[in-house]
Amino acid sequence: MGGYAAGTGATITVTDLVDSQIKEKFDSYPDLVRQSLLRVRKAIMAVARQDKLGAVEEVLKWGEPSYLVKDGSAVRIDWKPKFPDQYAVYFNCKTSLVETFKEIYGDLFHYQGNRAIVFQLSEKVPMPELKSCISMSLRYHKIKHLPLLGM
Repeated sequence: MGGYAAGTGATITVTDLVDSQIKEKFDSYPDLVRQSLLRVRKAIMAVARQDKLGAVEEVLKWGEPSYLVKDGSAVRIDWKPKFPDQYAVYFNCKTSLVETFKEIYGDLFHYQGNRAIVFQLSEKVPMPELKSCISMSLRYHKIKHLPLLGM
């Protein structure tokens, strides 16, 4: 299965971050966390390009890096010192996104209620499946009426 293990592969840097607040936020994370979250950020940007979704708005929302495109639902990413060995990809809890992910992917992911997919820093991330979840979120308002969000 595709994906990556945290801490392996080439180092990703924050040099492509334009917004100083976003750069500061990524700089505040421990190294391994920063690398993991930058990989997720890279996946978000790749999905937006691949799906031809237009410009990605990257802002801090509730102190967390947040990514949004027109007609989409935001994807947020963050790490909490209270849970130092994990990080999460957050989705709007007022949508059917996480419930749909559970239906499609079952126990492939670890979920936090109806709002997040949680990863351990040491685990291999199933990147194709995560990108599918990101795509559903970024296209949500166009696909929310479809069974299983069109999957």
